Amino acid sequence: MCRASGVCRKWKEGVKQSVGRRRCLSFAGWKMDDDSTARLVHLAFSLKELDISRSRWGCQVTDEGLCRISAANCVPNLTSISLWGMTGITDHGVVHLISKASSLQHLNIGGTFVTDDSLFAIAESCPHLKSIVLWSCRHVTEVGLVSLVNKCRKLEAMDVWGTRVPVDCFIALLAMSPALHIKAAGLLSNNGGATSASMLPVA
Repeated sequence: MCRASGVCRKWKEGVKQSVGRRRCLSFAGWKMDDDSTARLVHLAFSLKELDISRSRWGCQVTDEGLCRISAANCVPNLTSISLWGMTGITDHGVVHLISKASSLQHLNIGGTFVTDDSLFAIAESCPHLKSIVLWSCRHVTEVGLVSLVNKCRKLEAMDVWGTRVPVDCFIALLAMSPALHIKAAGLLSNNGGATSASMLPVA
């Protein structure tokens, strides 16, 4: 698409219109950087689903890229964001992006180094959140999870496998929201057997 946009002015406009109509963009498997990712997202004014997951090719998006993406016109309308495995991002970039994504329903920030600061931002900015993946987010605590469940009243599913949060916290979360499905190591089912609660699909 980048090569096509360089052919002539008409082709460049055609590429812009094509990107602008896209409802889903996935950069998983592509070696993207802050500049190229932000430029494409800014063109995709109809975007609903954004996937910037890290792959074996190494997506190089950082906090700077997330901050630039957060200024795109499509961000308030995004319903799904995946930042799976993006080890180059921190709370700084995630908070900037999430604070603008007021329509978000599905969020995957598993495998990142986010802390409770990101969870607080999600709790304040994403009232429509239905599912979240926090797989192996070892810096989140029960304080952040309680805030998330308390304020995101539409939350249906949470993957907290690999976190350092004690089982007692998950029991408390289920007491707050009995319909919540939690996927976590060591969580007990109603019949007393060791299991993990069912997990709804998360983008």
